[in-house]
This record gives sequence, structure tokens and C-alpha cells, in this order.
Amino acid sequence: MMHFIDRRLNPKGKSLPNRQRFIRRARTQIRKAVKDAINDGKVADVGHKGRISIPTKGLNEPRFRYDYSKGKHDRILPGNKEFSTGDQIKRPPKGGEGEGGKKASEEGDGEDSFQFSLSREEFLEVFFEDLELPDLIKTSLKEEVDFEKQRAGYVRSGSPSNMDLKRTMRHSLARRISMKRPGNEELDELRAEILALEAKGRKTQKLKTMQEKLERLEKRRRFIPYIDPLDVRYKSFIKIPKPNTHAVMFCLMDVSGSMSEGMKDLAKRFFMLLHLFLSTQYERVELVFIRHTHLAKEVDEETFFYSRETGGTIVSSALEEMKTILEDRYPQGEWNIYAAQASDGDNFASDREKCLELMNEAILPFCQYFAYIEVMDEQELEIFKDEQNMTDLWRIYAQLTETFENFAMRRVVKPNDIFPVFKDLFAKEQAKKA
Repeated sequence: MMHFIDRRLNPKGKSLPNRQRFIRRARTQIRKAVKDAINDGKVADVGHKGRISIPTKGLNEPRFRYDYSKGKHDRILPGNKEFSTGDQIKRPPKGGEGEGGKKASEEGDGEDSFQFSLSREEFLEVFFEDLELPDLIKTSLKEEVDFEKQRAGYVRSGSPSNMDLKRTMRHSLARRISMKRPGNEELDELRAEILALEAKGRKTQKLKTMQEKLERLEKRRRFIPYIDPLDVRYKSFIKIPKPNTHAVMFCLMDVSGSMSEGMKDLAKRFFMLLHLFLSTQYERVELVFIRHTHLAKEVDEETFFYSRETGGTIVSSALEEMKTILEDRYPQGEWNIYAAQASDGDNFASDREKCLELMNEAILPFCQYFAYIEVMDEQELEIFKDEQNMTDLWRIYAQLTETFENFAMRRVVKPNDIFPVFKDLFAKEQAKKA
């Protein structure tokens, strides 16, 4: 039985092919384990690496082994009371190799778990692999093209900092072997023989022949350099044009008095997940954080997530602030505009028409995608579960779904609802529809 396992250490922190191959093979189990880890833990801890447990089924190392159901085999068995010399042993039934030494339980089924540690990059790659922003590659009027360096083999000329020493020495060795350049050992051995003959004080034909051979080898060694300019190889890089489309995500969160601590926690968890998704998957997406009570203002990330300010509820104040920022800093023809809003759906009755007007005329026509998240507790869900009983904001926004395909609405009741709702809003299939 032979096992082939690559146990080399990671060179310069790079992932070994074996690890990448294992992640590809166990991707289904890893994806499920990552999802369970998020449901059991905190959304704020998504970006940290950690250990996950996956079933051992299908994770065995590949190996070669003999087919014991065929051929003839000579074996030396310990003494026993059942067989004598010359007796023939029946082959085991097909599909197995005989009985094992362990017995299974009579009821139920189960499998051992395999502890596996994922790095932060691997964790987030699995976590966000099926998600993307809808229509992020819209052509901008002011389109900028960035160039990204990418490896493109090896060349014979380049910057000294890009020289590949290993490949250079490999070409040098191949050239010296092919041209039969004398080595140090061969020359030292020949010199030692010549000195031994000279020590005897006799000039023989053999000594003369060896001296001529040494002179010829030394001359050949001088003409064939150890490293030739033809051996030197440099790492080659080419610039790949990468369109740079400007994108901005507006995060609007209701922090008014009608939002309980549990509701605020749900909203913060959703925006933490959104923040992590954007910072991980996209290089150039600006984030604008807007908190609102009866007044709205743009804040920094720290204030957005951790400030305890509260007050009344006027949703249109946040939409007005977003409209002002769009006009001042993000021209619609040059930016891909996205927005996510979280609220409990409570709003003043006098503010309904203004919200509807802002969304119809100033927000949705210029957005690539707008996601509205309504947070509530389980008691409120029982009250607002049918179409007749809806929150004020939900009733207003429901009218927009008939006109704008780039507008989506979902409800979140428990922490475990956050990831399914988030994945539903930003799944690649949803992005294609948008």
C-alpha cells in the first residue's frame, strides 16, 4: 500500500496546491460549516479566521492499493485451530475487504468531525462566493481605466530586482552539462594524479598526456563560463487593463426611539455584514453612513455603529440627506449608486407623501440597486404578517416595487435571518435580474 502526500512547508507564506485542492474537494462541507458558524456566532466576527468542523466522509487521502479480490497470494498466518497446511481460504465477498474490527451501533447514524482551520481570506472567499453587487460594471461617462500587473512567464532582459535566481541557475546548470564543462572535482583529481607522478621524478608519456589533458580542460573551462548572459531569466509582468467604475454605497439606518435595542442590533448586524462584503469583494466602493431620527446626518463608521443617540422618526430626513450628498459629490453619470436602508417601518403619517416623492423622483431613478430591510420582533411579525396590516413605510415602499425593478424589500426578525436575507438580496442571480 503506497501513500503520496505532499507535506512541504508553505514557501514564503504561499498556499500549497494540496491545501487549495482540499478546499476545492470539500467546498460543499466547508460552505455549510461556514454558514453554521455565522448562525451560531456574531456577524461582527465574520472576518476573523477560525476552526470549523466538517464531516470526514470523502476527505480520505488518495492512495494506491492492491485488488485483493484477484490473483493468488501467499500469506503467513499465525497458528489456529481451524486450518491446516494446504487448506484454501475463501475470498472475501465483493464490495469489501472482509470484516472490520469495529462494530457499529444498532440505531442511528453519525460520522466523525474533522477540525479544519480557515484563514481570513479563505473564510471570506467561501462566505461571499455567490454574492455580488447588481450591475456594478455600468459604463460611466467619466470612465477611468486602471492597469493591474499580472505574471506572464519569464524573459531574458529586465530589471535586476525581477531576476529569478532559481531559474537562472537551472539554465546555467543545463548549459554546463550539455557543453561538458569540467567540474572542480574532475580537475582536482587530475591535478592530484599529475603531482603524484611528478613526485616520482620521472617524465613519462603518461605524465605528458595528463598534463596536456589538464591544459585542455582548463582552457575549456575558461571558454565555458559558469553563468552566461543567455542563462539569466527575469520575471515578466504585463499590465492588464481593468475598468475602474466608481461605486458608492449609502447606508441609511433608523436609530429613533421606536427602534428597540434588539431592532438596532439586527440593523447593525446587517450593515456590518454589508460593510465586510464590500471591503472584501471590491477594491473601490465608497461607503456613506447616514443615521436618522427626526434629523439625519452623515457620520463616520464608528459613530454609525456605536453612537447611542436617539429621537423621533422622520424617514424623509435620511432620504433628503442622501439626495443632497448625491448632488454635491456623486454625479449620477459618473457613479454607480447603491443604497441599503434599515428601519422598523414606523414613520409620521405626514411624512408619507414626501418619502414617496423623494424615492420616485430623486433616489430610485438614479440608483443601480436599493435594498430596504425592515427589522421587527416576533410579536410585531404576528401583527404585520398579512397585507392588510403593514407598517407605514412598508405600505409606501410596496408601491415602488411595481415601478422599479432595482428596488427590493425584506424583513428580518432574528439574527439567523440576516445571512439568508442578505444572500437573497445580493445573490448573483438577483444581480442578473436587476
